[in-house]
Amino acid sequence: MTSSAKANPIARLQMLWQRLAPLPGGSWLFSRILGWVIPYTGSIGANVKVLKPGFVLIQLRDRRRVRNHLHSIHALALANLGELASGLAMLGTLPSNTRGIPTQLSIEYFKKARGKLTAESHCTPPTVTEDTDFKVYADIRDAKGDQVARTTVNWRLGPVPTTV
Repeated sequence: MTSSAKANPIARLQMLWQRLAPLPGGSWLFSRILGWVIPYTGSIGANVKVLKPGFVLIQLRDRRRVRNHLHSIHALALANLGELASGLAMLGTLPSNTRGIPTQLSIEYFKKARGKLTAESHCTPPTVTEDTDFKVYADIRDAKGDQVARTTVNWRLGPVPTTV
């Protein structure tokens, strides 16, 4: 394991993705491990389909455990999916001497979310030398390709503190 993978948990996840994704059932297994590492995020049961630095594609099946009383996917499940997409896309691009934490999350809902959903996030973070706010967007679409929601996550990026 490289020193950057030891320092950066997202780098470890990317290495795991590279090992598992080519295997039959590998993306499913990776997604279950991700849900175990991040239990609240794991509660929605999303499946990572593509993971590259600066890009992620995640799917969420429509099932009872993520539904609301209106028989559509719950607003907070959509927010959870969007935050996960933004984090995986963005954090995988950061060097090991940079960290990020979400400081604000907002979401716009465009229509009821039903059926299989796909969240997609692209980003190219700035070079970070001091605490910097950076917005990352995740678009969530239904099986027809209609946009059902858009998540905006403000990430506070900053240098990893050095220990003395």
